[in-house]
Amino acid sequence: MIGHVLVRLILWFLLTADFSAANVVIGLCIAFLLPRSYTAPETLREWLRSLKRIITVIPVAYQEAFEIMFRPHRHEDMVRERVPAQRSPRMIFLDIFLITFTPKTIVTKHDEEGWYEVHRVRRDAS
Repeated sequence: MIGHVLVRLILWFLLTADFSAANVVIGLCIAFLLPRSYTAPETLREWLRSLKRIITVIPVAYQEAFEIMFRPHRHEDMVRERVPAQRSPRMIFLDIFLITFTPKTIVTKHDEEGWYEVHRVRRDAS
């Protein structure tokens, strides 16, 4: 329970970028009032893998941002990426967030059959 509230509060602070007392109270109220999902908890291994991806995606995002600024990317395409099997909704959200976090990719659709539809920009046509 505390973990869910803490994650929601962190997301609230990331969205608002305001740490005033009033905003903390509003964030806590929202964190407690949002409905809870009752899915199977993720394993520690899944969270550690996700943490590793988070740590590696941040420098990649900066690198891609500089590439786009200094070398134009004129080609784009849509690709489908498979969702890992037995993925919880929280892990699917985190996957979509990490894919979209990098400047060259954005998830445009997630279907119930277990696929992400990802829009990519590339420098070359291949």
